[in-house]
Amino acid sequence: MIPPFYGQWESAHRIGDILSGALAAQDDPLWPRSGAAGAADYARWADHLCGVACLRMALAARGIAPPRAFDLARELTYRGGYVLQPDGGIRGLIYAPTVAWLREAHGIAAEVRVDVPAQDIPALVADGGLFIASVHPAIRWPDRDPPARGGHLVLVFGVQDGALRLHNPSGDSAASQRDARVRLDRFARGYAGRGILLAAG
Repeated sequence: MIPPFYGQWESAHRIGDILSGALAAQDDPLWPRSGAAGAADYARWADHLCGVACLRMALAARGIAPPRAFDLARELTYRGGYVLQPDGGIRGLIYAPTVAWLREAHGIAAEVRVDVPAQDIPALVADGGLFIASVHPAIRWPDRDPPARGGHLVLVFGVQDGALRLHNPSGDSAASQRDARVRLDRFARGYAGRGILLAAG
């Protein structure tokens, strides 16, 4: 089963424009449905909501109606999944409090996984498991060499013909957002070796 897709910006079809600067995040016409307090609040947070988008997709895949993006962000902030810093920065998604929320709020068997080689991911998702993996945002361009590892989260939900199947909340096209196929060797180049595993359910 392919999980429903949610982008980290509400207008998924305009994410490419937002990333290029052609559309300012605060001008996303669908921002009100996110639950943000206002357009500026939406613009400030949206860069940090890849994890929230992955969690919404994972919940929907388990038959649970996901909360609005900012309702979930506020809940996770309360629980320590995001930390608002004195300089106005936002730190997160922090895995351990998020895993605790998945268990306590929804009874989902989840765990933080570190030091997971890319070649081990297919076994994690082979029987319906979901893996929220830390990768470089350049995963949207798998033919390019990423400059670093990590910094962004995607939802890996399957494997086919040696390629991981994933949803990327910041894909800049439909093909790089929904059920994107990324060869394992290419995925490994920007993969940080860690993430959140949700057991098959």
